[in-house]
Amino acid sequence: MKNVLFAIAGMITIGLIIVTFFYHHQSKTLTMPMSVIFGEQIKNEQSEEPEEQPEQPEQTLYTEDTIDYALQNDELNVTFDKGDTWTKVPVEKESLFEGDYNGSEQELIPDSYMLTEDLAAFLFVSGDVQNEELEITYSRDEGKTWQDAVITDMYPSIRFRKVAFLDDDFGYVIASGDRTMSQEGSSVFLTCDGGGSWERSNAPDTTRMVADGGFIDEDTGFLSYGTINPEEPDLYVTQDAGESWERAKVDVPEKYDAIFVSAEVPVKEDDHLTILLNQGPNGDYEGGDVKGKFISDDNGKTWQFSEEVNPDDA
Repeated sequence: MKNVLFAIAGMITIGLIIVTFFYHHQSKTLTMPMSVIFGEQIKNEQSEEPEEQPEQPEQTLYTEDTIDYALQNDELNVTFDKGDTWTKVPVEKESLFEGDYNGSEQELIPDSYMLTEDLAAFLFVSGDVQNEELEITYSRDEGKTWQDAVITDMYPSIRFRKVAFLDDDFGYVIASGDRTMSQEGSSVFLTCDGGGSWERSNAPDTTRMVADGGFIDEDTGFLSYGTINPEEPDLYVTQDAGESWERAKVDVPEKYDAIFVSAEVPVKEDDHLTILLNQGPNGDYEGGDVKGKFISDDNGKTWQFSEEVNPDDA
């Protein structure tokens, strides 16, 4: 009897094993295709719905400075309140970059504009290439009203351009153009009525390319020449509002010969003038950014070396 019971129990156990195996095998056979089918169905259902796009920030004019400009949608806009409100400048964007030098056209050409709490001024060019007209548009009431003035009605292929005002009345524009190889003409224009009218002053008797320039008062101005492989500073000074110019004497120590080669615009410091000489486009002394500081006690006619100036101090 026991043997019969053991035999029956064994057959039951074997049967359960066979049933379990068959069930699992069938489950895998059915489940895998169904999961793929349902997966494809879900994927198809999702593809029918529009894909959710990441939220894009609004395209706005933004500034970190209180007074700034922005070039966007082929317009020039200015702000005087850190970007809360913007005012369109009534000038064609293309005219801001016309001439022999166009810059990146992603930002204004350096020194071709002036932005302060009291003045917004922008140089622009109109006319054809051979007869370009250099003009200025400016506002003294934070963009509420604008005035235009012609600085010169014939100036071919303008390259260098710089504008600045020292006060409400006196301002200057330095321009160069009609370049052939490394030679060009340079001009100085002055205003004594806040930009309404301009008069051409004299310029130094040289055809080298302008590197920089500026006035420190109504009488005293400077022009620095040499942009292609300069070997020494070529600085001119006027002390009579541009009626006459003479080449300044810059005493560069032998140690810095052919290192400090290009003069920037001087500034007033206490009872003397100071100027920085940089290394030009190819300088590599101490990384190429160190400048030489020079001092003048005779209003810019002669200059003596003072010290090296690191980039962070310049």
